[in-house]
Amino acid sequence: MSGELVRSSLGSLSYDPAPESASLARLRERYGLFINGTFTNPDEHAQFASLNPATETTIATVAQATSGDVDAAVRAARRAYEDVWSTMPGAERAKYLYRVARLIQERARELAVVETLDNGKPIRESRDVDVPQAAAHFFYYAGWADKLQHAGFGEAPAPLGVAGQIIPWNFPLLMAAWKLAPALAAGNTCVLKPAETTSLSALVLAEILQQAEFPAGVVNIVTGDGNVGAALVEHPDVNKIAFTGSTEVGRAIQRRLSGTNKHLTLELGGKGANIVFDDAPLDEVVEGIVDGIFFNQGHVCCAGSRLLVQESIEEELVWRLERRVEQLRVGDPLDKNTDVGAINSAAQLARIQEISASGEVEGATRFTSSCALPEKGYWFAPTIFTNVSQSQRVAREEIFGPVLSVLSFRTPDEAVAKANNTTYGLACGVWSEKGSRTLWVAERLRAGVVWANTYNRFDPASPFGGVKESGFGREGGRHGLEGYLDV
Repeated sequence: MSGELVRSSLGSLSYDPAPESASLARLRERYGLFINGTFTNPDEHAQFASLNPATETTIATVAQATSGDVDAAVRAARRAYEDVWSTMPGAERAKYLYRVARLIQERARELAVVETLDNGKPIRESRDVDVPQAAAHFFYYAGWADKLQHAGFGEAPAPLGVAGQIIPWNFPLLMAAWKLAPALAAGNTCVLKPAETTSLSALVLAEILQQAEFPAGVVNIVTGDGNVGAALVEHPDVNKIAFTGSTEVGRAIQRRLSGTNKHLTLELGGKGANIVFDDAPLDEVVEGIVDGIFFNQGHVCCAGSRLLVQESIEEELVWRLERRVEQLRVGDPLDKNTDVGAINSAAQLARIQEISASGEVEGATRFTSSCALPEKGYWFAPTIFTNVSQSQRVAREEIFGPVLSVLSFRTPDEAVAKANNTTYGLACGVWSEKGSRTLWVAERLRAGVVWANTYNRFDPASPFGGVKESGFGREGGRHGLEGYLDV
């Protein structure tokens, strides 16, 4: 039977729903704060709702911390630092980190469901990326805990003390691991502040810390709005602030800490360029572009949101890309067949809609997937803008959503100039069969990370971070220890 006959007899192929069970999450109805090794009574705090962005229903309520709560958490961290953690041999600290890594693996299915319910990302991403990478970071830094003198930061590098850590909503569990694992391996104690809309996986991680029998006060978790983060930044007994989030908030934190002796690392926004040359294998490139911008609904600081295509292949590549985008499945994040899940919040959806509308007003050509969107929840169909100029908002501003802008170039010099024409400098990708061309371009890109013939590839042993308005400092690898050591 010919291919045409097969298609006509079978019709369009579709996938039956394959949802993961939400009951695996085993969440509490109400959460207190995690201070000094125990959860406080939820009745002691005002509560706010943590919503499922796919359904707009309440998953659980979470405590709104006060400045007094932040002070209690910092004092607990200071006691644990001085009495236990900083004096504990590195090999002993490593045992605790290994326990956390193993417990994350044991509770992987539960954690994946929690992350998907709270964040809106597809379960296959939570299951295959976020949770395994979180465990891998704890494993990796457990290996460094007793080898700090060999990390290249002096013969006897010392921890800083109490680290205040503020993480975003796009990768809640993974960002917690990125922050906690190196800080703890280096001998610091921590006060972690998760994002207001995605606190639940951090609170489940607190339960894992209890299972691992962490000493009281080594890790404390305070939840709430931006006022909680501000109180942590301003607390006089915090030695280090590590922040991942928007460039605007990062600037405010840097201004606030100017003139103090607090250490600071910032991992901020991005407007990554994915550069495709005419000799690149287009089928592979299309998949790389999709991974670069539609992974996690585009809620990725290093997303390849600007596609720079060599002029001779632009028409062919855009045609292939639009056809591929039409095949993406948008819907229930708990469905294992879903490619693109829900936008994290109503506020973020409104921003994506507003900037996308400006693209059409400013003259770009819009292509949006014809997929049907659920009636409830926060949804945005994958979108591509062509005929984009560099002055348009869709090419300049971080949209943080499933929106791609396509620009063309003729020469490698022009590609580099356009890629660098941004205030950001977090990540870029280069696609070419010529290694010499790839390296020539890579060394001229002003970005902290450059991927070759791939995109959004991460490893605990590899440093990650930006330049320009994308921040400073590195997370991951040996370099990730430096921000938590007195060097």
